[in-house]
Amino acid sequence: MFGSLGGPELILIFIIALLIFGPRKLPEMGRMIGKSLAEFKKAAFDFRRTLESEVEEEAKGLKEAKRSLIEVGEELKATLRDATRDYEKGLTEELERSESEKKGGNGRAG
Repeated sequence: MFGSLGGPELILIFIIALLIFGPRKLPEMGRMIGKSLAEFKKAAFDFRRTLESEVEEEAKGLKEAKRSLIEVGEELKATLRDATRDYEKGLTEELERSESEKKGGNGRAG
């Protein structure tokens, strides 16, 4: 918004601050600003770490849910495969039984 501050601008700000607060208050104000900046940086770091931790936790949960869904899908595939095989086997047996009855019935009548 203000662009970058160069050397002359910083000197002007320092002189104005010196005139407003005086030479005794300026070091104290500098320390307060330094402490405030340090606390802000620490809070920002803690927030970032907490946020990353939460995102990582959610990602783990999603991976576990995905793995569970894949397992359920594989179980369903196996169940359907077995049911289809059993159904086909029953149909084949029924067809063979029906054909043998037809052959047996034709042989008796002839």
